[in-house]
Amino acid sequence: MTKLLRTGGQRSAASDTEYADPLLSPDMDDLVVIYNRVPKTGSTSFAGIAYDLCTRNKFHVLHVNVTRNNHILSVADQMRFVHNITSWYTKKPALYHGHLAYLDFGRFGITQHQPIYINLLRDPLDRLVSYYYFLRHGDDFRPHVRRRKSGNKMTFDECVAQDHSDCSPDNLWMQIPFFCGHAAQCWRPGNEWALQMAKYNLVKHYLVVGITEQLGDFVAVLEAALPRFFAGATQLYQSGHKSHLRKTFNKLPPSEETIARVHEWDTWRMENEFYEFAKQQFNLMKKKTFELQEGYLHERKQQFTYEKIRPR
Repeated sequence: MTKLLRTGGQRSAASDTEYADPLLSPDMDDLVVIYNRVPKTGSTSFAGIAYDLCTRNKFHVLHVNVTRNNHILSVADQMRFVHNITSWYTKKPALYHGHLAYLDFGRFGITQHQPIYINLLRDPLDRLVSYYYFLRHGDDFRPHVRRRKSGNKMTFDECVAQDHSDCSPDNLWMQIPFFCGHAAQCWRPGNEWALQMAKYNLVKHYLVVGITEQLGDFVAVLEAALPRFFAGATQLYQSGHKSHLRKTFNKLPPSEETIARVHEWDTWRMENEFYEFAKQQFNLMKKKTFELQEGYLHERKQQFTYEKIRPR
């Protein structure tokens, strides 16, 4: 991804009011965006961009901190969470982020003004390797924090060769359940129903799901689709201050032997299928959003018009 240029103003179809961009109109001030971030997918870097933009673009960013790092909530807490987000008007517009499984607000009677979901996915083996070394060596974001596996020098290759629990096939099962949701089946490694539900939710309930390996393009698509929040995000990302905010220390790439063995796991097959599915959706979305001209990404002009409007 190189550089993004935005197109000019448009007239709102709903009224005769003309805005520089209708996606920046006052109607967008009640928006709530939920970024239920998957661990070790570049989420800290992206959240940092949101925090840097919130004052300039006049929206709120709230971190959802779940007790003991649980990724699912009790039914009572689900109800509280839904109520808080939909009725906390003084904190709108808002972007909520946290390591929390997808939650369907429609199940709680919310039929209008539902939140917009966004997320990032990463190559599943790369994500697992990054998390494995992160627990042992930490990263440059908070280098002085002592991690849970600090002092353990076993490499990922050695871990896989010894069938250690820290790199078991079950540990690869992470991105699918985050998109599948709070159902018990979502968190059972290798569950085919969970894979299909994750795909369904991604297409049905998420506005944009980006790819960590294309983080800059994800930022650009969001700026085009949600300028109320992300106007200026591309320039901020390209400035370099947030592009590599968090880097895991002493991370070693897995050997070919280790990769071959991981590829035999059912959990890898299913997580990789989900990742490739998401990548295909994102690349099509990016293609329909931008066109490349002379090294610059230009947002495509509006591709529809209104005709034969009756009565006049």
